[in-house]
Amino acid sequence: MIIPVGKKQWWRKLVNDYKSVYQDYNKVINKDHLKKLDWYILNKFLKVFFFSIFLFAVIAVVIDGSEKTDDFVRSGFSAGEIFTHYYIGFIPHIIALLFPLFVFIAVIFFTSKMAGQTEIIAILASGTSYNRWLRPYWMGGVLLGLFLWISNLYFIPKANIVRGSFEAAYVDNHSSYNALIQGSTDIYFKVDSFTYAGIYGYDTAAKRGNNFFIYKVEGDKVNYNLRAETILWDTIVKQWALAEAIERNVFNNREQINYVSSMHKKFGFLPIDLEKDKYTKDKLTTPQLIKQIKLEEIRGSEVLNELRIERYRRDATPITVLLLTLIGAIIAGHKVRGGSGSHLALGFIIAALFIITDRFSTIFSTKGNLPPLLAAWIPNIIFVWVVYYLYKKAAK
Repeated sequence: MIIPVGKKQWWRKLVNDYKSVYQDYNKVINKDHLKKLDWYILNKFLKVFFFSIFLFAVIAVVIDGSEKTDDFVRSGFSAGEIFTHYYIGFIPHIIALLFPLFVFIAVIFFTSKMAGQTEIIAILASGTSYNRWLRPYWMGGVLLGLFLWISNLYFIPKANIVRGSFEAAYVDNHSSYNALIQGSTDIYFKVDSFTYAGIYGYDTAAKRGNNFFIYKVEGDKVNYNLRAETILWDTIVKQWALAEAIERNVFNNREQINYVSSMHKKFGFLPIDLEKDKYTKDKLTTPQLIKQIKLEEIRGSEVLNELRIERYRRDATPITVLLLTLIGAIIAGHKVRGGSGSHLALGFIIAALFIITDRFSTIFSTKGNLPPLLAAWIPNIIFVWVVYYLYKKAAK
């Protein structure tokens, strides 16, 4: 038996069926549209970024080459050898150094161009929300941030070994400033929690020094003391060779003294630990850097804060990439009379403020009492609030 449907019920059922079909169709269309939007913006983002990085790398090589012409001649290397012994390390270093800045410039450049051509207005007018429009920028920022983070863990330090070795051999050795720094060859350091040592007139090239001493402390008393006229690293047995050594062991109420004309000792430091290498923190991979920090903590080293800042900055810089990506998108996402020029000018001001904040926090940590973890993250903490303010003020 067929029960006829009332006129109103029939009309309501038809409208509901139409709405359901329309919504399903609209979801499919919008889903496809939004995927295209993601790829469209990401494609522009990555193309502009890698082009700008490539162009900057070429300019950096030309400028650096003109400044180091005398050093290249002094090295005696051919053009190919200069590339393999220096530029194969210099190029990744300079790219990593300015990576966040060029992400920022790339975002401002292509987004400002999209705004000038009213593409962003059309995207938002089609029903795409402002947050949805920002999603490909999030994706691009996270992608490039992860790329930089992984590079800083392993690849950039290995590149810095090549760059640092060349500069130490052919650039720094002929610098009057470096000669002044290396003029002081007296070394005093902490071997471990209870042991202290010193060497007068240590030669890092020959791995040889004079008037060496080392002593161990238990509580407030010295229980061991060793002095030698010379100390030399023996490359065969991988130990320190001492000459004219006097060894003292202190017990409760007596002292035992031994004189040895020559002896070999294995101490808790190696020749590399005595070298004044300003590239050390740049050459170490992150696992090596963590081990070095633990060792320097035991020794009470003066460069401990510098190593810690480098360690924390390797984690903070990828977040910087994401923050600058969002700032660039929000700033350049609305059309202004000045076009790309005004966007770039505002972008450079923000980038300069970021660099100044970063430099100040580093100085306050290495020369003052600012904790290294806070020093590395202060710029990001400040610019999180910049992102939040610009987002709230943006025309959506």
